[in-house]
Amino acid sequence: MWFYAAQLNPTIADLSKNREKIVTAIERAKKEGADLIIFPELALTGYPPQDLLFMPHFLDAVEKEAKKIEAATGVITALVGMPRRHGKKLYNSCVIYQNGKELKCYDKRLLPNDDVFSEKRYFEPGNCEVIFEIQGKRVAVLICEDIWGEGPNDPVASLHGKGVDLLLVLNASPYYLGKSDLREEVVKRVAKQLGCQVFTCNQVGANDQLIFDGYSVLIDKNGEIALRLKGFAEEERLIDDSKPESLKIREGVEENFEALKLGLFDYCQKLGFKKVLLGLSGGIDSAVVAAIATAALGKENVLGVLMPSRYSSEDSIEDAALLAKNLGIETLNLPIEEMHKSALQTLEVPFEGLNQDITEENIQSRIRGLLLMALSNKFGRLLLNTGNKSEMALGYCTLYGDMCGALSLIGDLPKGAVYDLANWINRDQELIPKRSISKEPTAELRPDQKDVDTLPPYSIVDQVVIGYIEDHLSPEEIAKRGNIELSLVKELIRLIHLNEYKRRQAPPILKVSHKTFSAGRHYPIVERWTIPK
Repeated sequence: MWFYAAQLNPTIADLSKNREKIVTAIERAKKEGADLIIFPELALTGYPPQDLLFMPHFLDAVEKEAKKIEAATGVITALVGMPRRHGKKLYNSCVIYQNGKELKCYDKRLLPNDDVFSEKRYFEPGNCEVIFEIQGKRVAVLICEDIWGEGPNDPVASLHGKGVDLLLVLNASPYYLGKSDLREEVVKRVAKQLGCQVFTCNQVGANDQLIFDGYSVLIDKNGEIALRLKGFAEEERLIDDSKPESLKIREGVEENFEALKLGLFDYCQKLGFKKVLLGLSGGIDSAVVAAIATAALGKENVLGVLMPSRYSSEDSIEDAALLAKNLGIETLNLPIEEMHKSALQTLEVPFEGLNQDITEENIQSRIRGLLLMALSNKFGRLLLNTGNKSEMALGYCTLYGDMCGALSLIGDLPKGAVYDLANWINRDQELIPKRSISKEPTAELRPDQKDVDTLPPYSIVDQVVIGYIEDHLSPEEIAKRGNIELSLVKELIRLIHLNEYKRRQAPPILKVSHKTFSAGRHYPIVERWTIPK
């Protein structure tokens, strides 16, 4: 049997455009002589549509577009993911069209309700399998989480002994580093269990913080990869199971780069923005963000803003300018010295008799935020935030200052991962100045300031952040795993708890780890959980 896979990038709730993509793919599949076409999970609405699903008029519109898809199917069998109303219940469904009519519906049976998923908030679970015949083959259908199930309610188990020749899985599986490998291991296991081919059609593209990597895959009955579609790009393909071929998955750092590039591109494109700006400090974080933005949007659409103060070193100013030159992006130079002086003069009376401290340092950061937001407003450019996960974890960032931005590109990357990405970006030529990578990290808000003046080395910070936020380890486990003083681990965790209120006001963060500070982590601001002494 020949079937056609449409690994599409839908836009949330752009129903007419998504329907056009689906219908266009159906017409291509017909011309290619395919018997069947499969689309990703919730392809008509895009995943995840979230609380739009509570709006009856939105579901009315979904049903109108579904009728247009039904009419377009004709001789081909089409598996289309969409929300489906049945009475007062709503299901996450695969509607199967054949000969221009609705043949069957499969309703997702396992509804994920953790991390970034909240499907039980919207959908009812299905309760039975769907198997249909086409060209003499028995084809079963599952949706995403269904294939991960285990135990007595495992949808895969219900297919045992049913003579299934091909299992088709509609997917909307969000990316994090290593997810594609994990997903394929699950599919291999299922293929061997059922003794049949399995194909998963995964959504691609980015919706808000979530990035979908594609990498739709065909696994043969022996659990071997027969075909893998592209990562981080749309692809349509007529699949002939007699011709094995497999595109390789990218290596770790490159995967993160491609994910962040796609995340930024789709965030801008789907919101209707073409141009962005960011502050260039001469440091590694802003350099990496600028490089990703240039790759995603083109150098003509990226503006770097230099905002030196009395504490900015000549090295930093030179490195920021050299980065912009290497990338070919436009720059503005807006010194903040006079604005800083003016702000301090305005505050002389209320601050009289008080020593200077972090307050005066933060004024500089907030002036920079003011200027960046003014440029964003005036020229319609989205402001990119340049903070990393380690800084965000410990609150080493200024509210309404360097935390400004419409989107955080590297907010899910610990500092060490930022260095890894910088070195990868420089793999063929020096785009990021070497000095930006080699010098001690510094905010340059006071004379000769270095991050290590108030923080442990980032190699230690990162271990605590990853251990506590991503792996949910106790202080004792983190200390043992990293050979770190327990009192230091507890102090860093105390800072993580203390700065939840800052993170709640941060821009959305593109998710590239299995636990980010943005989507999928729900933590109270006001709480009394304390780390035992």
